Amino acid sequence: MSVAATVGDALEFEGVEFRVVRKLPAGATEGCAKARLLKDAHGFVLTVTAVGRDLDIGLLRRELHRELIPAGDDDLDELFCDCEAGSVPPIGPWYRVPTIVDSSLRDQTDIFFDAGMSRSLVQVTEPSFEKLLEGAEYFAFSR
Repeated sequence: MSVAATVGDALEFEGVEFRVVRKLPAGATEGCAKARLLKDAHGFVLTVTAVGRDLDIGLLRRELHRELIPAGDDDLDELFCDCEAGSVPPIGPWYRVPTIVDSSLRDQTDIFFDAGMSRSLVQVTEPSFEKLLEGAEYFAFSR
């Protein structure tokens, strides 16, 4: 099992304990983070929510005063060039992408997230996840 180079660098640099797993443990879906890339004329924003929660893009547009729309596959390939297609790690600051995290993830003990490789997830504690996302903004924008 492997992780994208940038994900590996982030984990090593921050010195966080982690585990790489092939599949999500039963009952852990709320602790699984999903990243979605949005864009507008001003650039990109990476949003991070728990799997199973719906992104409220209207709320994000109002809060950020931006006309955000989902980014395309070409945008993902360009920004996350060390990742396999369809596999986007939520650690936007490490990819130099402004990142907004839904505050509901702070309620989780452990967080599982895409490792940048389609068959791998990284498991970290919630405080370690916040360390990897230093500089990200947190507020409630999913339901």
